[in-house]
Amino acid sequence: MTDLPPYFRVDPDQAAAALGRPATTDGFESIARACAAGRSDLASRGLEEDGARKLRLFSTWEICRYLIPVAQGHFRRVLKQNPELPQGRSETEGGAKWFTLDEVLRLRAHFGAEGSKAKNYLPYRPKNQPAKMVAVANFKGGVGKTSTAAHLAMSAALDGYRVLVVDLDSQGSMTSIFGGKVADEWQTVFPLIARHYGSHLREENRRRVDRGEAPQPLDETLTEAMEVSTADLVQKTHWPNIDLIGAQLNLYWAEFQIPVWRMAARGWKLWDALTDRLEADGVLDDYDIVFLDTPPALGYLTINGLAAADILLVPLGASFLEFDSTGRFFDMLHATFGSIEEGENMAARALGREGLAFEWDAVRAVITRYDGTQQSELASLMQAYLGQTLSPQRQDFTALIGQAGEQVQGIYEADYRDFNRETYARGRETFDATYAAFKALLVGAWRRDETAALEAAE
Repeated sequence: MTDLPPYFRVDPDQAAAALGRPATTDGFESIARACAAGRSDLASRGLEEDGARKLRLFSTWEICRYLIPVAQGHFRRVLKQNPELPQGRSETEGGAKWFTLDEVLRLRAHFGAEGSKAKNYLPYRPKNQPAKMVAVANFKGGVGKTSTAAHLAMSAALDGYRVLVVDLDSQGSMTSIFGGKVADEWQTVFPLIARHYGSHLREENRRRVDRGEAPQPLDETLTEAMEVSTADLVQKTHWPNIDLIGAQLNLYWAEFQIPVWRMAARGWKLWDALTDRLEADGVLDDYDIVFLDTPPALGYLTINGLAAADILLVPLGASFLEFDSTGRFFDMLHATFGSIEEGENMAARALGREGLAFEWDAVRAVITRYDGTQQSELASLMQAYLGQTLSPQRQDFTALIGQAGEQVQGIYEADYRDFNRETYARGRETFDATYAAFKALLVGAWRRDETAALEAAE
């Protein structure tokens, strides 16, 4: 019968012949080399002839519609009246003018200083307030975590913010998106965590000496880490206002090394390592927003990212399994951070000190890869259960997202002339709306901090 399902037609001899040789450990190396070659080939689609990434240009139409809220006629008049400003370039005589993003940032600064006071040309950023750190996390893979973090970073950069992206995932996907080159773990956040532990050990050694005990020597790794600062790790990207601390496979070693250090020094507050180092090295003054892309697991690197964050975003799809998994993720967050608080506060109470209480400005789940024709009922159910925790903005999957992905680009890096204008506008809308929802959290948190600081000063 030819209409039977295919699994009824599996012949054992044919199956054995097609099986191939048994797999070995060396076989994994061969597969890895093939993937590396393919990755290099695919990544080269987004590179220039010199092997570097280069951000596309932005047209007058695009600038006036998406980046600087002015009419095109007024924009042109301002350029004509101020020849010292970037004038753009035309690809054809009398054609549209195109500008680099760096030029757009200069133009935005001019409009912010000289333009109408009734319009907000510059993004809101209160004085004397540190940068906000934003962790994007979920321990379920494939939920759009890295894509969401990358596009929010690009959105914020287009909005005029200074952005630092920190890749905490040893898979290094975020690093690839921004064209980062990372040779080993010493170009990742690992030395920052090692330095934090080394500083703790030095302080403990001072106490040991005061008690007449022999100090614990710092090994070669810790000695080297003590000389590393955040500035040594930051890479420039093809975006003028996005910098990167990258990741690569060796970063996963931190998940084994951190618990060894913790066992040797129970008093080391490992969850503060990233926060303290970024703060001490002036990162929160040098940037407006720091995005932390975490691994799809609740390990030590993720705990560092979550503890450092002011805002936590949790992407998930509108499916039962992802909803269920995300619920378990929040359950693990409760257990993990509750356990840290309980352990620290027992010691604090014994010493009469103030206890530890983790706090975030906002925590939001975000539905990604949304298909309204098939998932609206489940998304509404999720909204009913999660309430304010689930952002009402649902990030659609559009043709623009798929096409941009094939070119190894974010949607904001794609030239709108490569798409149908309607497709481009619709593709942008979903990410623009996602960014608007995030920006409301960011601005609200800053304003709350600013108000509290003013009230405290009165």
